[in-house]
Amino acid sequence: MIFCMNRLLSSCYLILCLFLFSCGTNKKVAFRPDRKYAPSVLREDYQVFRNILEDWHPSLYWYTPQDSMNYFFARGYSALNDSMTEPQFRMVLSYVIARVRCGHTSIGASRNYSRYLDTAKLPQFPLILKFWNDTMAVAFNFNRQDTILKRGTLIYTINGKTARQLTDTLFPYIVSDGYNLTGKYQYLSTGLHFSSWYKDMFGYENGFDIGYQDTAGQMAQIHIPVYDPNADTVRKSLGRVLMPGTGQRRPGPSQPMRHPGRRARKRRELLFTRNLQLDSSSHSAFLTLNTFERGYGLRGFFRETFRVLKDSMVKNLVIDVRSNGGGDAAISTLLTRYLIDKKFKLADSLYTVRRHSRYDRYIQHGFIYDALTFFASRRHSDGYYHFGYFERHYYHPVKRDHFDGSVYILTGGNSFSATCLFAGALKGQSNVTLVGEETGGGYYGNTAWMIPDVTLPVTGIRFRLPRFRLVIDSTREKNGRGVMPDVLALPSVEALSKGEDFKTAKAKELIRLKSADNGHGSFP
Repeated sequence: MIFCMNRLLSSCYLILCLFLFSCGTNKKVAFRPDRKYAPSVLREDYQVFRNILEDWHPSLYWYTPQDSMNYFFARGYSALNDSMTEPQFRMVLSYVIARVRCGHTSIGASRNYSRYLDTAKLPQFPLILKFWNDTMAVAFNFNRQDTILKRGTLIYTINGKTARQLTDTLFPYIVSDGYNLTGKYQYLSTGLHFSSWYKDMFGYENGFDIGYQDTAGQMAQIHIPVYDPNADTVRKSLGRVLMPGTGQRRPGPSQPMRHPGRRARKRRELLFTRNLQLDSSSHSAFLTLNTFERGYGLRGFFRETFRVLKDSMVKNLVIDVRSNGGGDAAISTLLTRYLIDKKFKLADSLYTVRRHSRYDRYIQHGFIYDALTFFASRRHSDGYYHFGYFERHYYHPVKRDHFDGSVYILTGGNSFSATCLFAGALKGQSNVTLVGEETGGGYYGNTAWMIPDVTLPVTGIRFRLPRFRLVIDSTREKNGRGVMPDVLALPSVEALSKGEDFKTAKAKELIRLKSADNGHGSFP
């Protein structure tokens, strides 16, 4: 969550980069992903890691008491008694940093290792799974010719490990806000996250014994190999398949697919990021917002959207922020102002613990962030440096094209950061209903705002370091949970197998029920 100070930061950073580039020299060292670091080297980086967190992180002991945090720091240090590769060291750091219980504070690969991962087509776990409670089911199978482990197939075990055993093992390494589990389930269900963590924790060995539910509802078992992207022949075979009704071959190796131009790619990206659909039969509109980041023209999009809603006399607005991981709080606040019915503050308190540190040389843009903090914050009697403007400033509803109809906000485990500010501000308003699952981000507050990367001096491993603690509303209970829905809409094996959008379906059902109660009849 970053405001317009980013523009100043970007300008200062560009000038600094040009200066360093003109004065410095580059040394190229051959990168080896299997390189092992000696225990003494690992301990040196680990000590920097611990010192920076203790020196800088404003919420280090927010959910984990200091004596407990000291225990976990010591436990991580004691594990460094043998040489380790970068991924092995990252596992140690991930276990410790997850104890902070801050979803904005996480471990990342070094730049060299990230470049390696971007180009290396490494073997993968062949399934993308959907996790919830003690359940896992197939969401996607990389082996598209597999007729057994299809979408929606219930998985009982992987190499003898149940869903509960897998999540109990992996969750301690995954960051989240407070005690939130919904975000962790969703994290493992997204992309290749489960594949990566499974490999780092258990290894791939010679494949996987999968216990699953067959079409007769009985437990069965099948052995599947590791998925090798380099040996995937499915795409190659597509070039030999005729397109129905045309007599022409599909684009393949012998018939290269034409890539869309820059403008077409931008249009496609914008359509995925934010789009509005109208349903005149139900006087409803469906607004999808997958980010609040800058660069997507969201301010202009909001103006046009709410003008259209007014002109079209829309009565019901469904806003889908299930995949919205946050972004610029100024943009999420603007959307809130089009919907909220009262004035509101962004934060009761917003502060950092210091303005500069002896570890600034390891922190990305350290000097620039220090300068911004110096000009934007003031020290209060509690000893912290407060961003007073946002603690005092009230925002008011937008008057022009303000939406006063029924609002249904779809939330889930990927709803995070600024998205929780948006959903939390509207929760409890008489015409607003939150539908879905608990958000992955915190309802009471979070630690974010300015989030530079820290680079450890020897291994180059990076971690995110949020610098400001945000308490949204101090009257709320600090229970470590996300924004809870008013109406639950939970995943099911049946919905997954049919590809049903169960949360949108639940919102449509609520709209139908309300329409019937108001005496307007039902609609399809």
